[in-house]
Amino acid sequence: MTRLLVKFFLLMVLMPVSLMSTAVSANSGGEEWVAGKHYKVLPYAVRTRDESKIEVVELFWYGCPHCYKFNPIVHHWADGLADDVDFWLSPATFGAAWKIHAQAFYAAQVLGVQEKMHQPLFDAIVRDRKPLNSESELARFFANFGVEEKDFKKAFNSFSVKSKVDQANARGRSYRATGVPALIVNGKYRISAAEAGGHENMLKVADFLIEKERANPGK
Repeated sequence: MTRLLVKFFLLMVLMPVSLMSTAVSANSGGEEWVAGKHYKVLPYAVRTRDESKIEVVELFWYGCPHCYKFNPIVHHWADGLADDVDFWLSPATFGAAWKIHAQAFYAAQVLGVQEKMHQPLFDAIVRDRKPLNSESELARFFANFGVEEKDFKKAFNSFSVKSKVDQANARGRSYRATGVPALIVNGKYRISAAEAGGHENMLKVADFLIEKERANPGK
């Protein structure tokens, strides 16, 4: 009788632990990230640039302190992404200064110095509080990094760059974004720090949604 009581006692003690372990296991797959609470489902899917891959777009602005803090975190995360994920940047264009900075971003892209100029632009505008809100200011800034002013101005005012800014503007509207930084996963989901609960959680939600897209290709 005593042995039976001991076994019964142990069963009652261990059962909640077992149930708790099962619950933790269930949540470890990412089920805790809830649509409408931790991320938004876009009403209409936005076409991605490479339909053979899972796309993640970072929407940002060089003048945003939150984007400045997020920049090294998201790029470290992006370095570890699998080959089936297409990560790229899209500058937001919510105001006049935003559009000028977007133009600078695409000018750097056309000149082949985007990676070289990305962090310095963030540092100058956010950390050092240099507005860089005009073509001449930006041309002088780029000259400090080996880009001749005439080459910068030619790229900055090119049809190609202005078209890219227009496309970025249209893209931001399609994403229905109202702030930055934001991540758009496969043209279907928008993640913000406020909803996800911080920058690190934005990436956890993105990982969850990437896996969701892998499990349901084409849907």
